[in-house]
Amino acid sequence: MTLATQTQSTASWWSGRLGRRLNARLAALPWMILAIAMGVDRVAHADTETYQKLAASTGWVLTKGAEGTSSGTGVLVDQDRRRVITNAHVVGDRRTAVVFFQDHPAGHPVVEKSHYLENVKKLGLRGRVVAVDRKRDLAIIELDRLPGGATAIELATESTAPGVAVHSIGNPGSSEALWVYTSGTVRSVYQKKFRTLTGEHDFRVVETQSPINTGDSGGPVADASGKLVGIAQAMSHRASLVSYCVDVSEVRDFLASPWKAAPTATPELLELAGIDFRRHDSGHYQIEMETEKGHKQTLFVASEIEYFEKADVRKVWSLATTLTETPTHELTLRLLRENAVTKIGSWTIQKDASDQYRVLFVIKLDATSPPETLRSSLQYAAKITRQMMQELEPSPEPKTAAEVLSEWLTD
Repeated sequence: MTLATQTQSTASWWSGRLGRRLNARLAALPWMILAIAMGVDRVAHADTETYQKLAASTGWVLTKGAEGTSSGTGVLVDQDRRRVITNAHVVGDRRTAVVFFQDHPAGHPVVEKSHYLENVKKLGLRGRVVAVDRKRDLAIIELDRLPGGATAIELATESTAPGVAVHSIGNPGSSEALWVYTSGTVRSVYQKKFRTLTGEHDFRVVETQSPINTGDSGGPVADASGKLVGIAQAMSHRASLVSYCVDVSEVRDFLASPWKAAPTATPELLELAGIDFRRHDSGHYQIEMETEKGHKQTLFVASEIEYFEKADVRKVWSLATTLTETPTHELTLRLLRENAVTKIGSWTIQKDASDQYRVLFVIKLDATSPPETLRSSLQYAAKITRQMMQELEPSPEPKTAAEVLSEWLTD
């Protein structure tokens, strides 16, 4: 056999062998495609079941404040007590909320917002904010009743871990739909201290690779079994697809801790106290309170409640005088002496943007105090400030003998 014939024979043998292998693989290809399709179908079916399970626990939360109506998400965590957990920044300083759960009038969920807004009397559930933890950015809403079909979510017994697939439901303001589904993956779980527009936070964070939009805050983040592993909290503005969620361990601790009543919104508290007020250009609330016949003292109540951990503070202040020059040593010592004897509140000097010095009397109240306490505090601040104003007024120049004689003759 020549070299050419031998080469041709070897090539034919390899060609035949490769052909048989290729034909076998091609023959198996439909079955491989079918197996992949079946796997995808099983995953999709599992995701749908998780969504349905989450949706039965998820509510659309509406609250109304000075800036109008705000929208967020909440999740039912206690069926017997009808308690929904959400973010503290969703409810703000409001004490009431309206919550909607999914309606299934024809056996299928309705997700259009208009359906719920047009049927508030039938579908809306009144809720009362019973607890707020701003450090964890969590709040609890207690509902007056629950609709049929609403079920409390089961809380995971421990924190999730990086790489775990998670599922969430929210009510984004950018969409006309409610109960919008999102999936993602856990990036990391760690303790995080940070600040948002609503204050300083310090809690165990579940960082995920999934979007959180305005309106999604307070919604459930669950694992494949539908157990709660976190509460959607915020989206990173410095990185794409990085979201922060409050870890389930924080949720458990919050639910188990002793609660302090959530502060009443300032406008509502002023109304309950029977005090007339108006919204100042600064955003704070201005009051004109009578201290003596013919005189009204201007006071302010801060629009925002200050807090540290579980201490909530409402600030009240009144202006005694404005100085164009640096306060004298005598005035400073006098204010310090006054601070030692005042029943509540204290004097402070603040320099403003125009390099003037404002002498203010400031009271910081427990923000959960009743309306009567706020009224008494305003009356006290008005009285003390008025007295200081009179004492700081420059003494009139003594009249000359000629001026006194002129007045007597005129009379």
